[in-house]
Amino acid sequence: MQRSAGFTLIELLITVAIVALLASVALPLSEVSVQRGKEQELRRSLREIRDAIDAYKRHADEGRIKRSADESGYPPTLFILVEGVADVKSPTGTKIRFLRRLPRNPFWSDPQTPPEQTWGLRSYDSPHDAPLAGRDVFDVYSLNPGIGLNGIAYKDW
Repeated sequence: MQRSAGFTLIELLITVAIVALLASVALPLSEVSVQRGKEQELRRSLREIRDAIDAYKRHADEGRIKRSADESGYPPTLFILVEGVADVKSPTGTKIRFLRRLPRNPFWSDPQTPPEQTWGLRSYDSPHDAPLAGRDVFDVYSLNPGIGLNGIAYKDW
């Protein structure tokens, strides 16, 4: 009896089953990898904006930014961090800019939304556990209702 060269149906089915099993394991890993990348971008963006807000406050406390006595010294909007403010101590009236561009929330789904609308704002007067926008921007947070891989809600980062 002569045996023909090739694969039997059982060998092909086993191969397809193994490939399907490997694909089913790889797909969730790639989804976690994408989520981890977005979370890293969220951390970077929050750090960048918060550093700019702190720099604005520091300059206001040093008297380089004009403010009235009833103002907290924090920026009135996020956009002013990019637009800049006049340096009152500079003889030429140069502007102090704190960001080149405002980072976008990486979890925001609509790319047409301006970056400043992708963040939740907390004013200096609002409580930490119930952030509310107000006369200034004391802090920013993500508007994404999801929970991170570390088990903490994105809005609490």
